Amino acid sequence: MTSLVVIWYSVRVTLGRILLAPPERRELKRRARQRSLAAELVKRAELILMLAAGHSYREVRQQLDCSDEYIREWKRRFQEERLAGLDSRYRGSQRRTRTAETEARILEATRQGPSDGTTHWSSYRLAKELGISQSSVGRVWRQFGIQPHRVRKYMASDDPEFEEKAADIIGLYLQPPANAAVFCVDEKSAIQALDRLDPVLPLSPGRAERHGFEYFRHGTLSLYAALNTRTGDVLGKTAPRHTSAEFIDFLSQIVASQPEGREIHIVVDNLSAHKTKYVFEFLQANPSLRIHYTPTSSSWLCRTVGMTGSQEVTNKTRTEAAQILVVSQSRIAKANIVLEHLP
Repeated sequence: MTSLVVIWYSVRVTLGRILLAPPERRELKRRARQRSLAAELVKRAELILMLAAGHSYREVRQQLDCSDEYIREWKRRFQEERLAGLDSRYRGSQRRTRTAETEARILEATRQGPSDGTTHWSSYRLAKELGISQSSVGRVWRQFGIQPHRVRKYMASDDPEFEEKAADIIGLYLQPPANAAVFCVDEKSAIQALDRLDPVLPLSPGRAERHGFEYFRHGTLSLYAALNTRTGDVLGKTAPRHTSAEFIDFLSQIVASQPEGREIHIVVDNLSAHKTKYVFEFLQANPSLRIHYTPTSSSWLCRTVGMTGSQEVTNKTRTEAAQILVVSQSRIAKANIVLEHLP
């Protein structure tokens, strides 16, 4: 009985052989040979050609790796609509084109920022807010070079004499007085000599050198530096404190480095230690020395500001405050070597 059912089913599914007109056969063969056509369309064309050639459902299943339901569906579609029936009912959405209006909405919303108190938009939240895709927001941001997560800080000077002071200092750099020396002076205070309480673990392949979090502080020193803008030479000094007395002592060192009577111009920032009565008394006693103060919040006009950056001295076995003197003097010597080779 079972064998009779199988024979009946096999005969039943091969009934209704498909007949193809010559133009249909040529088109189906063309589709089956296509390499640029969608794989699904090629598979449907091969299915109809196999059925038209008299192949059974089992042979079609084995050849095309599909189910009987798949075969019946596309056979029915072809019999009802011929070649048009092999096309997909849903061709997908049309390609979205980003308009200038959409770009303007994204840019304006990004510029205004979110109203919920957060600092900036993410592409996901802005897309949800505007009812567009997240990828569209990302593309517009990339196109116009917008990075809402990045922030750069600036300092605006409120000095009413900013232009006059800036022009005076820039003039010293570009056209210094004849036979005069121009020095940019800055200091870095509280340079720490630190000793790690835990042993330093050396670097190894795939692992950086590791320092313990806890440390012991062996004291601090202050570093003074003066850059001769004409020769590029750097004068340096370290001091245990950071008061006007140390500043005056450094000014004396600068005066002593120049021939007697030479006009000296000093560019410094507005630190309080630079404006005490002792400093003004020193200037009266040395009429050839003149100090030019940078405008408020504009210490960047002094060219030694980047030279006296933060400095931390650490040693694994011996850490003394005297080490800071050695490192600072070494740093000044290296600066002199580099400046000698500048054009």
